[in-house]
Amino acid sequence: MDGAELVERLREAAVPEAFYEIAGVHDVPVQPDAYYFLRPEADAWTVGLRQRSKDSVIRRFATEAEACQYLYDTLTRLPSRPSGPVEPLEKLLANTEEIQRQAWEDFWRHQ
Repeated sequence: MDGAELVERLREAAVPEAFYEIAGVHDVPVQPDAYYFLRPEADAWTVGLRQRSKDSVIRRFATEAEACQYLYDTLTRLPSRPSGPVEPLEKLLANTEEIQRQAWEDFWRHQ
């Protein structure tokens, strides 16, 4: 798989286009706080996360196909919405630090 095919497959999987940037193939339409990227380097392909205008490399791959497959797998296995009752906004706002801590733990556990 190459970058163009990756974009097609992500669209078919209904992954929001603001979640990823593929160098030379797909730019993020609106600059969100965070999104994944796939970029070529001199001797590798890099998959990373751009968050608050700062890039963090997640993994490097020898081939474009490996990097594309990894990014596809990452973006299509994002957690689904939890079932059950929805918490009131006031309760969520009161627990923002705990929610952020848990989100980071979940993110790094799935890398």
